[in-house]
Amino acid sequence: MGFLNGRVSYVRFRVSGESPLPFDEEILEKAANHAIGRHGEADPTDGVHFGWSGGNHVLDMTFELGKNSINDALHLGMRIDADKIPGDLLKAYTQIELDARASQNASGRPTKAQREEAKEAAKVRAEAEAADGRYRRRKMHPILWDARTNTVYAGATSNAVLDRLLPLFRETFDRTLEPVTAGVLASSIAAEMGHGDALYDSAPLALFGDGDSALYSSIAWAEADPTSRDYWGNEFLLWLWHTLQNEGDVLTLADGSECSVMISKTLQLDCPRGETGRDSLSYEGPTRMPEALRALQSGKLPRKAGLLLERQGATFDLTIQAETMAVSGAALPKEDGVSGREAIDGRIDLLRHLTETLDLLYGCYVRRRLDSSWNGELGRIRDWLRAA
Repeated sequence: MGFLNGRVSYVRFRVSGESPLPFDEEILEKAANHAIGRHGEADPTDGVHFGWSGGNHVLDMTFELGKNSINDALHLGMRIDADKIPGDLLKAYTQIELDARASQNASGRPTKAQREEAKEAAKVRAEAEAADGRYRRRKMHPILWDARTNTVYAGATSNAVLDRLLPLFRETFDRTLEPVTAGVLASSIAAEMGHGDALYDSAPLALFGDGDSALYSSIAWAEADPTSRDYWGNEFLLWLWHTLQNEGDVLTLADGSECSVMISKTLQLDCPRGETGRDSLSYEGPTRMPEALRALQSGKLPRKAGLLLERQGATFDLTIQAETMAVSGAALPKEDGVSGREAIDGRIDLLRHLTETLDLLYGCYVRRRLDSSWNGELGRIRDWLRAA
């Protein structure tokens, strides 16, 4: 999956500093200076090499404005190379070394010291073979820096990959990346409304009982950072579920546009107390399944959902992860009769349109929750949960 063709998966980051527009040769020179193979030695902890690549394919090492600068966005690849010696081969080399040493003993059995020697000799032999790259695994992850919004889209969701992207981007461009999570996005919207304090004074929604206390006092997956409000993403999906079922499937967004929404194909719910496990449901309309409501009534919260969105003539089919706002498997509309560079430019615009739509949709929840009428809406959600 990449940004220039096929389905799109990404997590978003805000880039520090001013927009880099227009992209120029200096930007590409910086990327080339930190390309794979020029970015320094391998990570000593795991022998992994990483750096930038040209982005077209895993062996593309060309950096050119005409290729990498697309519709006010910079498209690169971050390549990660790892030398992975096959376990069966290392085991075989160890056994060969062990047999050779054991044959020198009267008992025919190796000593403890010889076992350690055999392991070390096998490792040295395998690493010597690996030096020519025969066991190297190469993986490229697409990276798109949209200068219009000063946003980086990373085509990977693995922390192991993202943990390498952040320092690489900082060392290359002297800029930092901030993940655009549900809590970060809610903070931005609250600041626009002048309700920043209300956001940070908030607690998990009290959905059950008399409303004075929540079924849970904390969120298991948010305990590592008590200041995080990323659980607003979980509550957004719950609110969206209630809204679609009780108010209709067309929502009016803050910019005055309308968005048709359907929770489709997949739904994942998890216990915020970390006690009763996870429910993963696959169905064309998963929120209509009895199991889904039972999970919700037991106190579980949505963590991932498939969404089908239609806004301003564009339809998007995707899966969203609630806390990180990560998007996976997003199908962008195809424009009839468009090909070549025009089609690629169009995909970048569609990606921007998708991001804007998701942000506006999430903003509906944040604005309602911070509004003075929220208690009434929360009461209706509680009544719905009890009656469903």
